[in-house]
Amino acid sequence: MKLIFRVIVLTLLMSLVFSSAWADKYSDTKKMFEDAGASNLFSSAYGYALFPTIGKAGFVVGGAYGKGRVYEQGKYIGDTAMTQATIGFQLGGEGFSQVVFFQDKRALNEFISGNFEFGADVQAVALTAAVGASANTGGSSATASGGKNNASISSAGYYKGMATFTITKGGLMYEASVGGQKFSYTKR
Repeated sequence: MKLIFRVIVLTLLMSLVFSSAWADKYSDTKKMFEDAGASNLFSSAYGYALFPTIGKAGFVVGGAYGKGRVYEQGKYIGDTAMTQATIGFQLGGEGFSQVVFFQDKRALNEFISGNFEFGADVQAVALTAAVGASANTGGSSATASGGKNNASISSAGYYKGMATFTITKGGLMYEASVGGQKFSYTKR
């Protein structure tokens, strides 16, 4: 009986600890990107979609999934989910954070109008400590990151009103594949 009571108490304590961390994951992720040099984009962009964690895995065929929030002029307006499918040489798994900036209202409206897709030609800037490399959101190149504690932005720019940035959180992924990302949106 004492063991069951201890497990219940421990579970409750852990849920309290994790729920406070869970509530702050969006502000923590935003701060991570700001510290990497994107603070001017958060203040100048019309809106953005923020994904604290996207998990990715692959062995010939790969996939990724993550949930996020959409903000319009700093105000939380809805939820989004990203799915990615890839095919080609790939092996491993990784976790990363991602932010998609919308330059203007048109770009944001295009994103939230329903199911939105990034093709294999859309570029994402990998925020790295050692190298300023760009990576295709379809996974056509391998990237390495210094991680969330020492990432920095080397170059930025909008493509069709959107700019995408990623920070690797951990894992190991070898990849030379093609694919695309699909986003869904649910109004708050």
